[in-house]
Amino acid sequence: MPDAPFAGPPLGGPPLGGPRPLDESDHALIAIARETLARHHKPFWHTVAAALRGRDGRVWTGLHLGTTVGRLAICAEAVALGRAVLEGDGTIATAVAVRHHKPDEELQDIAVVSPCGACRELILDHAPDARVIVPGAAGLEAWPVRLLLPLPYRR
Repeated sequence: MPDAPFAGPPLGGPPLGGPRPLDESDHALIAIARETLARHHKPFWHTVAAALRGRDGRVWTGLHLGTTVGRLAICAEAVALGRAVLEGDGTIATAVAVRHHKPDEELQDIAVVSPCGACRELILDHAPDARVIVPGAAGLEAWPVRLLLPLPYRR
C-alpha cells in the first residue's frame, strides 16, 4: 500500500507556527553548550556539545562521544537527553548543539549547528513540542522540531 500524502504537521498537537527569535533564556542555553564544549573539547573525540532546557527550566548537557569506528559514535544530543530522562522528568522545551571549529577553518568560533537527522528523530520522539535553536536565514532561530523533521519515521 502506498504511503499517504503528507497532510500537515506530524503527531498532531498544537499549531506550530514558524521559527521565533531567540530570547534571553535561549542565549543562556547556547552559552552553557559553548562552555561545556570549550571545557571538554578533544579533537576527534569530543567535537560537539548539546544543552537541553526542560519545561521546568533545568538544563542538561551532553558531549559527543567520538570513536575509532565512526558509526559507533554517540551524539551530544543523545547524551543530554539520557541525562534529562535519568536526572529529571525528561521534558524538553528547547535544544541546541554547538560544534568546535577545525584548526584549518577560517572562523574559529564554537558555532551553533543543526542536529543531525538521527538527533532530530530522537528529539521528536521524546519531545515533539520542543524547539531547536538552529542557524537560519535571519541568524539563529528557534524552530519547532516538527518543522525540522516534517516526515518522521513511524513504526
